[in-house]
Amino acid sequence: MSHFNMLVFPALVLPLAGFYGMELSQVLAISFWMYLLFGLTALPWGLLSDRFGAKPFLLLFFLGAGACGIGAAYFIDSPVIFSLFLAGIGLFSGIYHPAGLGLISQGMQRMAMAMGYNGVAGNAGLAAAPLMAGMINYFFGIKAVFLCVGLLNLAGALVMGLLSIDEPPKKSGTGTNDSGRLIRGFIILCICMMLGGIAYRGVTVILPSYFELKDPALLDALSRLVWLPGSRNVAATVLSSLVFFVGMLGQYVGGIVAERSEPRKAYLWFHLAALPLAFSIAYTADISMLVVIIGYMFFLLGMQPIENTLVARFTPDKVRHSAYGAKFVLTFGVGAVAVHMVGWIKETWSLPAVFVAIGLISVAIVLSISLLIVSTKSISIEN
Repeated sequence: MSHFNMLVFPALVLPLAGFYGMELSQVLAISFWMYLLFGLTALPWGLLSDRFGAKPFLLLFFLGAGACGIGAAYFIDSPVIFSLFLAGIGLFSGIYHPAGLGLISQGMQRMAMAMGYNGVAGNAGLAAAPLMAGMINYFFGIKAVFLCVGLLNLAGALVMGLLSIDEPPKKSGTGTNDSGRLIRGFIILCICMMLGGIAYRGVTVILPSYFELKDPALLDALSRLVWLPGSRNVAATVLSSLVFFVGMLGQYVGGIVAERSEPRKAYLWFHLAALPLAFSIAYTADISMLVVIIGYMFFLLGMQPIENTLVARFTPDKVRHSAYGAKFVLTFGVGAVAVHMVGWIKETWSLPAVFVAIGLISVAIVLSISLLIVSTKSISIEN
């Protein structure tokens, strides 16, 4: 639900542009505070989870996001108030990663594989959001989409309230005595994660619109299928969902690789594979573009269980929720600048130029991971 909440808006960018009579870059800006708070509040949520436990904050996540989803539905006519309720959705959805991943890293024996399963669930949300948003908007309108978001989160609060969660005792160490190199490694890892967050948010915020504006012929062909409404927007959301469904496989594979391989090298392999694909998106069209995007997202999303495993390996249990909070401040908080970056690049150059920029960010990520490997080569990271 955390990822679901964040991926509903991108599927509605072009419908909202028509609804408000705004340019694409102006509509993207409406979501800025949602994405910023989704990331920036992760550290305080992590500190609170370390202090008071994860369950009460996971319950707050569903209640707060549910209330704000319903508020966004009822104030859809006002871009300013609508933006405030979107910000609330981001604020409360930001609870999940530091609270939930902290629980997984401390309580699961096969932690790397568990991170893969967690990623599969996250990608189910990523995949379901654009498809649900596109279909409900087509039949019932934008207001109904956010009403559905609110009700789904409130249903999650009911489930969370009934769950029994026994949080494991916290260990004092990380499994190695080389604390200086661990700290340095975590700092470099933070740089990698920040750059990855910018790439991730840049892709996810533009993907449905990119399909709709860059590949109208393919969308027209899809929209003529008898089981789909005759709408390019719905066809674009279907393609976006397909990409994230493949991302579920990437997360599962990433979990297996993180468990069976040295995670620092696996982290580099996945980003090296993603790098040329990022550039290729800008120079392809039709089916070939779809295939390249699917390949890129397979590796970009598939590396996340590996990355989350590395966070756990570089940090002690007693601050684990806070460590994940720091990660998501960087990936989703700083990554929120991608919302403005995408709009600015599109207006200044072109829509395909967005993926040239993302490709350059991928180069920086690969260089940063290489520095991480060299700087921490003397540290043995247990699997």
